[in-house]
Amino acid sequence: MIRALLACLFTMHLSAASACQTALLLAMDVSNSVDPGEYRLQVNGLALALEDPEIVETLVRDNVMLSVVQWSGIDRQELSIPWTQMLSTFHVQSLANRVRGMERAFVLSETAPAEALSFALAQFRDVPDCTRHVVDVSGDGTPNAGGEVSRVRRQAERLGITVNGLAIEGLGIAVSNFYRRHLITSDGFVVTARGHRDYARAIRLKILREISRVLSRNGFAIDSPRTARLDLPQRGDAKAP
Repeated sequence: MIRALLACLFTMHLSAASACQTALLLAMDVSNSVDPGEYRLQVNGLALALEDPEIVETLVRDNVMLSVVQWSGIDRQELSIPWTQMLSTFHVQSLANRVRGMERAFVLSETAPAEALSFALAQFRDVPDCTRHVVDVSGDGTPNAGGEVSRVRRQAERLGITVNGLAIEGLGIAVSNFYRRHLITSDGFVVTARGHRDYARAIRLKILREISRVLSRNGFAIDSPRTARLDLPQRGDAKAP
């Protein structure tokens, strides 16, 4: 009887320890506007962000689930890395290595973020037990194909899925403004990269905000993007004053 009770308690402890706090899907733009060198900057930048000690610590502590989608035109979406839980530093490093070696899924294709977001939302059916569901959409252009992005955003809000954006800009803030007005959910945010060479800095900042939690006054964990900035205001952030 005692052995059975201890076994039950041990199983409950393991279950609690491996509970997923956040499921984060990283959706990467590989449309025609992204040349081979820029694609390489994106995958290397994402891999470097995943190797950041602060990010590694949080991913493992909260047993975060990660997946990577490549997207471009209307019928051009691929789940390049399926959901993988970050249970140890080994799991994080393994995922970073997979990202660094990831082959480009599409070339010579249009930019259809509505279809990309719809594809991303469907992937969360496989991670129903995670407390938070977050889509991280990165891209360097506004739509030239596909449906209405705002409609899919409303669907995300009905499903309780947060959508954030990483806008890769050349001159101006056209992509940042589009993401803010049409893509991100009411609890989301936009970070701007000043060109693809700034992507590594921007994706590190963005992932930190997406997986970090702060405590409210009553002690409950709440999403940092909804409550506080984790970075100092700078020109690269679309929400900076």
